[in-house]
Amino acid sequence: MILPPATLAMLGGGQLGRFFVAAAHELGYAVWVLDPDADSPAGRIADRHLCAAYDDERALAEIAAHCAAVTTEFENVPAATLAFLAEKIPAHPSAEAVAICQNRIAEKTFLRDNGFPCGSFAIVRDEKGIEAADANLFPGILKVARFGYDGKGQALVSSREEARAAYRAFKAEAAVLEKKLCLDCEISVVLARDAQGAIQCFPIAENQHRRGILDVSIVPARVSAALAEEAREIAGRIAARLGYVGVLAVEFFVSGGKIFVNEMAPRPHNSGHYTLDACTVSQYEQQARALCGLPLHNPRAHSAAVMVNLLGDCWFDTMGKAREPEWDALLAVPNLKLHFYGKREARPGRKMGHFTVVGDRLDEALNAALAARQVLWASAKERYVRLSHPTSR
Repeated sequence: MILPPATLAMLGGGQLGRFFVAAAHELGYAVWVLDPDADSPAGRIADRHLCAAYDDERALAEIAAHCAAVTTEFENVPAATLAFLAEKIPAHPSAEAVAICQNRIAEKTFLRDNGFPCGSFAIVRDEKGIEAADANLFPGILKVARFGYDGKGQALVSSREEARAAYRAFKAEAAVLEKKLCLDCEISVVLARDAQGAIQCFPIAENQHRRGILDVSIVPARVSAALAEEAREIAGRIAARLGYVGVLAVEFFVSGGKIFVNEMAPRPHNSGHYTLDACTVSQYEQQARALCGLPLHNPRAHSAAVMVNLLGDCWFDTMGKAREPEWDALLAVPNLKLHFYGKREARPGRKMGHFTVVGDRLDEALNAALAARQVLWASAKERYVRLSHPTSR
């Protein structure tokens, strides 16, 4: 075990890293954050922020010399960085697991070759790959192999012609062409696995997206017990096959009552934010526990929960003018927990925070969360009208 007050390292300074720093601090650890952004959310609350590139040799040498273990908060950290650090200190997840999860071609190939259920796909490395793709893949979704997230680097294509145009728009980057499934819903499993292979799964989330970005997570997911158990079993087998240590998220499509693996995230996940308020342990504390070899907790949910993302759009009125949202509309909602990520600049589509409504009954929590979101947007519209058209005296 790595015990407090040891110093841990986090590669990445976004909101997931920020929550990890807070959880590790509560356990008694110090945390260093490596992130090239001088104003990164996690870096601002870390014991030390190394403002450098992820492959900066001097920064990596400092981490290796002063930190007891290292983890990551997003999959696009170079796998080579984790491999380098793993020669000096424990590094979880492994470079090999991250390399698979950070490349859709490697990820889809891994799933198919290991017998995990996934939708039909074709690998596209050039336009010949589009011509050779099975006609049954249309309509489909073309996704770049690297650095696509929150709907970025993806295009819905109904024909080869549209696929070629999208491929060119993506500057001929390697991609996968996936058959578009008719969805019943989308769900995700967030689990923690330790070095001995013990696994603890969080309650399954049902996820709704808007413009390719996670909008709402509903917990527990409104699926059958049998389907939920199948999702947990598949996610556990994926983690075992990867030799995974840490927190892993597996996203599933549910189509025609069957489940298909969509993608994996080698880190805590947006759909697991609810664990901060509705479970006996958060995904971030589990990440610290797995990294340090501490016993994993049984993540029992003590409440139903509905998480709603707060995008930068909330900071602008209906005419695009910047304004501060009227948070009193949210803070007045019973059982609503509001979380901000410490980002200085709000931009449309940027994740700035989230709120979670917890309760004894899922239907009540869902109704309250959706009403709270509507109140927030309505207050923005009303404020614009009030400021633009003040009542004459």
